Order: sequence, then C-alpha cells, then structure tokens
Amino acid sequence: MAQLARLAIERKREACSGLIEPAIETGHEGPRPLHRFQHGSGRSGLVGRFNGSIATQAQQGPKSQHGGSTRAVATIPAMPQPESSPWLPWMRRALQLAALGRGRTSPNPLVGALVLDAGGQLVGEGYHARAGEPHAEVGALAQAGERARGGTLVVTLEPCCHHGRTPPCSQAVIAAGIARVVVAMADPNPQVGGGGLAELRAAGIAVITGVAEAEARALNRPFCHRLATGRPLGILKWAMSLDGRIALTNGASQWISGPEARTWVHQLRAQCDAVIVGGGTVRADDPLLTSRGRRDPEPLRVVLSRRLELPAEARLWRQEQAPTLVVHGDDAPSQARVQLERSGVERLVLTDCGPKALLEELAQRGCNQVLWECGPELAAAALRQGCVQELAAVIAPKLLGGTPARTPLGDLELTTMAQVATWPTTGRRVLGPDLLWQLRQPED
Repeated sequence: MAQLARLAIERKREACSGLIEPAIETGHEGPRPLHRFQHGSGRSGLVGRFNGSIATQAQQGPKSQHGGSTRAVATIPAMPQPESSPWLPWMRRALQLAALGRGRTSPNPLVGALVLDAGGQLVGEGYHARAGEPHAEVGALAQAGERARGGTLVVTLEPCCHHGRTPPCSQAVIAAGIARVVVAMADPNPQVGGGGLAELRAAGIAVITGVAEAEARALNRPFCHRLATGRPLGILKWAMSLDGRIALTNGASQWISGPEARTWVHQLRAQCDAVIVGGGTVRADDPLLTSRGRRDPEPLRVVLSRRLELPAEARLWRQEQAPTLVVHGDDAPSQARVQLERSGVERLVLTDCGPKALLEELAQRGCNQVLWECGPELAAAALRQGCVQELAAVIAPKLLGGTPARTPLGDLELTTMAQVATWPTTGRRVLGPDLLWQLRQPED
C-alpha cells in the first residue's frame, strides 16, 4: 500500500504541474474519478466508480471548479473514432490506467485492463506497473475473482500468448471464464502477432478489436517505434532564450529556464529510460541528469564521447543515485579508459560511435524512450541520423545576445529551404515565466 500511495501522490503532483492533464468527473461525458488504490492479489489493482458502476466505497476528492472530484489518474487525449462504440468509455478508462505505468514498464508496453461482470458492473481493474511484475489482465482478473466468470475484459493491448518473465495472459483470461474480450490494438511484438487473440477465439471467447486504437497507439508510441525501427523513440529537449541562445558568450547557462520548467524536465526524465549527453555538456555543466526521485530506478545516464575527453571528477561518475554508461570509440586513449574504470563507470566501445549505433545498443538493453539533453553538435547529429522523433523547447523571456553565443543546434547540412521540414506542434503551455513548445517529427 505504501508504494501505491507514493505513486498516487506523484501522479497528483504531475497533474498539478501540467505534465499529465488532471481528469475530472464529467458525468455522462467521461469517466468518473478513481477513488482509491487497492492491492489486487499481490499487484497494483485499482477500483473506482465509473459511469454509475460502484466497485468500492467512494472516497471523494476535492471539488473541482466544475463541481466534480479531481484525481491523480493520467488522461489520454481523445481522438476521433471511426464509429461510436459502447465500449469506448470503458476503453478510455483502461487507457488511463495504462498511463500510470509511464517510465516503469520498459521493455514492455503500457497496458491497462478492467473487468465487467455479466451484468456490466465494474469488478476489477489493473495496470502493468513495471517489467517482471504481473500484467494488467492478471491484476484485473485477480481483483474480480469469481465475478469475472461470464463477464467482459477490456484491455488496451492484445493479451500475450508467450512465456516471458510472467506466464501468458491469454491462458489466464480463458481460465477465468471470461465471455468477451474488448481490445484496443493488436500487439506489434512478433512473439504475439495476433496469437493471443487467436487463442481466445479458439476457446470460444468473443473478441472485439480496434476500440480507441489510435489512442492506444499514441500511448504506446515509444514501444511501437522500438519494435518497428530497432531503436528507442528519441526526444530532444533544450532551453533557450528568446533570441535563441542556450548560453552566454562565455559559456554560462545556469539557469536560462525557471524552476517550473526545470521541474517539468525532471518529470520528463522520469518517463524516459535513458538520458543522453555529450562530453561537452559534462565539461561545461557537470549535470546530475536524474528525475530527482520521481522514478525508481532512475533512468540510465549516458555520455557519448568518442575520444573520452572527460573530466576526472564529475557528478555523473558518482552512481549512488543512478547508473552511468560512457560510450566511446575504439580510438579512445587507453589512459582515459583506465581512469573511467577506476571510477566504477561502465564503458561501452562502439566502432561507429554515433547516435544511431548508440540507440541500437540501448534498444538491446530494453529502452523504449530516451531523452537527448545534449549540446548543439550532438543534437544535430541525432537529428541527421533520424534519432529524434519529438522536440521539447523551453523558451525563456530573456535576451542573451552575442554573435558567437551558442544556439541549440549545429549544422543540419541543409542547403535549400525545400529541405527544411515543418514539425507539427503537439502542445504549447506556460511553465512559470517560460513557454514550453512541443513538436513531433513530420510524417513522410
């Protein structure tokens, strides 16, 4: 219960900061609040009141300006549906549950599930909390118990049918006596590839697919991207002044952005599996690169430095809070290698010591999403090699000036305006005195 209470407090903090939109009670227009966290047979089960179905005694939260209750459940932006579905509100509730696992499930996807009894009442909820722990379906079914028999399972991703760290969920669904399964999207993992749905149909279970599929794919975009490309999804973040500078002419840069924006960055790190910088950032800023306790374990801190031109002392070399991986080329001096080994930092040699090769290695380590917090040259190289799918620019109302002052990006090797792509905006918001501008890679 203590772990779940901490998670609830953390999600409420994120909702208040704007990283996650706070969901409110909206009656017939959407899901009602999650009233309390409960354990479900040894895992994270959640039970609440939803569209009139009461699965546990309500504990009302503070009133919102709309007269409903607020809660700390992450919300997924609604997307247009090709056709209306009576299962859509329930699926959106399952997507909210799935989002609670952000930053904790890699290499697995985010999954949420709920169980309705034969009369349509909510009797169980669950989400996948972290890799190696029970999947969402198992938690929801355990909470429902015998009330699941003859009922409906609503789940955001096709139940798995293979043995990994946990047994296949498809067999658990069959054993529970579920009569109908409603799925948002098929699992893109080739180990599943429709096999889970086939097992359910073969057992005589009715299967409905494609409910809120676009929303489910958006939620699991990093997971899907890794499976499709062999690399984690990359987010490039920088903070700059109103005149486009990331430092003064003498290199001073702390702090361009305000405390609200820096808190948002800590929350963003908590949703990523690795944070990447270059040697120049280590030398100039001596960063810590943690989520400040918003994620356990902390994301892997990665330094990409071909020649290991790094300081002997740095906060990244102290690994009590978070692990550090230094990636370098095969031409790095042996003395620099020995110095790093003495500090206890893990080293990795890549012959092609660049962004693309690095991300392929991080995908092998189970990373679904990484954050680039690097200087202009490495940022430009990551963009050129297709290693950035999202941008997050924090713009401060400050003027730094100076012709030689640093800008966020190095040379992108563009020679004509026809080569310049327009990145679609996915969000803009105010963080204290600063503006956060988020964009997504344009589709081909």
